[in-house]
Amino acid sequence: MTDFATALARLYALIPAGQKLGLERMQAACQLFGNPERAFEVVHVAGTNGKGTVCAFTASMAKAAGRRVGLYTSPHLVRFAERIQIDGTPLDDATVARLLTEVMDKAPDLTFFEVVTLAAFLAFREAEVDLAVLEVGVGGRLDATNVVPPPRIAAVTRISYDHVADLGDTLGLIATEKAGIIKPGSTVVLGKLHPEARAAIETRAQEVGARIVPLGPPEPVPGAPLAYPRTALVGSNLAVAVTIGRELGIASEALAQGIEATQWPGRNELLHRNGQELTLLDCAHNPDGAVALSHSLDPSVLGEIESRREIALVFGALATKNWRAMLRRLENVAGHRVYVAPPVKRAADPREMAALIPGEVAPDVTQALDRARALVGARGVVVVAGSIFLVGAARALLLNLPSDPPVAL
Repeated sequence: MTDFATALARLYALIPAGQKLGLERMQAACQLFGNPERAFEVVHVAGTNGKGTVCAFTASMAKAAGRRVGLYTSPHLVRFAERIQIDGTPLDDATVARLLTEVMDKAPDLTFFEVVTLAAFLAFREAEVDLAVLEVGVGGRLDATNVVPPPRIAAVTRISYDHVADLGDTLGLIATEKAGIIKPGSTVVLGKLHPEARAAIETRAQEVGARIVPLGPPEPVPGAPLAYPRTALVGSNLAVAVTIGRELGIASEALAQGIEATQWPGRNELLHRNGQELTLLDCAHNPDGAVALSHSLDPSVLGEIESRREIALVFGALATKNWRAMLRRLENVAGHRVYVAPPVKRAADPREMAALIPGEVAPDVTQALDRARALVGARGVVVVAGSIFLVGAARALLLNLPSDPPVAL
């Protein structure tokens, strides 16, 4: 049997081919394996930001309601197996290795993301899940996850400018690509969208005969407080997830239990060390995400922090992202900035960032975290943002976690 390291090395050898949009390869490969994507009910979630958060909430709520749930998200934050979970638990390394090897042996023409997606479908069928919650990789219409039959629920969270080379350079075009997950008979849940984006999605829903339901409140019982930490910061995404939960027939008590049990590391996640030394991790990786993060850095949210001089931003991004716009949106939230390259290829040069908005440059993530902490002291807050790969590396370091190599797919 192939071990995990060998299987992962073989999978990572596919990275140079990139992510090729299109369904033909996946459809043929799924047929080879007896169409595992048809073995369960699906909640399919697209969006520029927030789709992973919505998926995590939805899966947790469904589990609380007694359903057997598969969760598929990408990319991974620290460990590769985070991408494929059954009832909130990532697959063990042996199962990951076996499934990846089976797919690569039988369907050698698939890309990295397609291999992992098909492995997830096989894992869900083996585990006999009755609900799979799937996060779209890129776009929607031509994404590998879109080989599934009409989903029980198709959701679109927020839409902003990202992946414009693949999806288009207007909100309407981007929304049209994401709306491709909407199929005949689906129920559709939409987040708070720009009118141009919403119009494109409504057109798609009307064309295929799908039903759009009104977005409800984020609380399972309107007005009743939740124990979920930092609920206010995920209000829009939580509203989408709770609306999905209601459409799945989940009772209010299970919705609340699922929300409070949700684990979604690296997304507005506050880490404490020694009773203080707060570090906030957020995978904001585009201007829209940076705006949301800036709102969460208000002193009233962070507690005892009285001014931005007590906040140090550790920032790094991929060169393909609009990091200049992100930095401008975060310019006034922190009194100190430390720039560092995320530990992946195609990282933006942190020296260019320091030239745009003054800050220090660190040679690696460890030294960036140490310098940021020194700047604000034990009682200040270090904020890590700009790239999921930077956040993943920081989380592994801060919590002394084992990790697998990051990959932007």
